[in-house]
Amino acid sequence: MGDKKMVKIKNGFTQEDPWRIFRIMSEFVEGFEELADIRKAVSIFGSSRVKANSPFYKLAQQSAKTFARAGYAIITGAGPGIMEAANKGAGEGRAESIGLNILTPIQQKPNQYISRLLEFRYFFCRRVMFSKYSQAYLIFPGGYGTMDEFLEAVTLIQTGRMQQRPVVLFNKKYWQGLVDWFRQKLLENKMISQEDLRIFNIVETPQEALRIVRSHGRRS
Repeated sequence: MGDKKMVKIKNGFTQEDPWRIFRIMSEFVEGFEELADIRKAVSIFGSSRVKANSPFYKLAQQSAKTFARAGYAIITGAGPGIMEAANKGAGEGRAESIGLNILTPIQQKPNQYISRLLEFRYFFCRRVMFSKYSQAYLIFPGGYGTMDEFLEAVTLIQTGRMQQRPVVLFNKKYWQGLVDWFRQKLLENKMISQEDLRIFNIVETPQEALRIVRSHGRRS
C-alpha cells in the first residue's frame, strides 16, 4: 500500500514539473515583451511597512521624482511603503512608473501609482526583470526583503554574473552598522576584499545618487 502511494506521489511530481517549466517560460516571455521598450531605468527597493508620513517615504518619493525628471523610468516591487512612494514620485516626474508584483500566499496589493504592472509567481523571474532593465539599484531602509535584494545585487556584481552598475544605499545612519560589520568581520577575516566594499555607495540625497548614476553612465 505504501509503495503504491509513493508511486502516485512520484507520478504527480513528474506530471506537474514540465507544466511548471512552461509557466516559468511564460513569465520570462511576458516580462521581456512588456519591458522591451525600457531603455533607461532605475529600480528602487525598501520596506513595505513605511508609512506616508515617514521621512524615508518622502525621501524615496523625492528621489524617484528626481530620477524621473532626469529621464529614468522607475521600477519597484509594486507594493506599499517605499515602493508606493517611488511609484508616486515617478508619476510626479512624468516618467514611466513600473511595478513588478509578486503573487504570494500573503497577497500583496499593487499600489495605485503604477502605470505599468506585471505580476509574477516566481521570485527569480521577477528578479531577472529588475536586473535586465535597471541601470542602477537605489536601496532605502528596509527589512529582510530589502537586505535580500541588496546582497543579491552585490553578490552578482562581485562574481561577475551581473553587469557592473551603481548600488546606492540611502541614509548612512540606517546602514552604517551593517557596513561597519562588513569591515570588522568580513574584511578583517578575509571573506571579502577592499574592492568589494566599493561595489556600493551610501548617500543622503537624491542629487548625490543621481550624480553617482550619471557618472557611472559616462564611464560605461
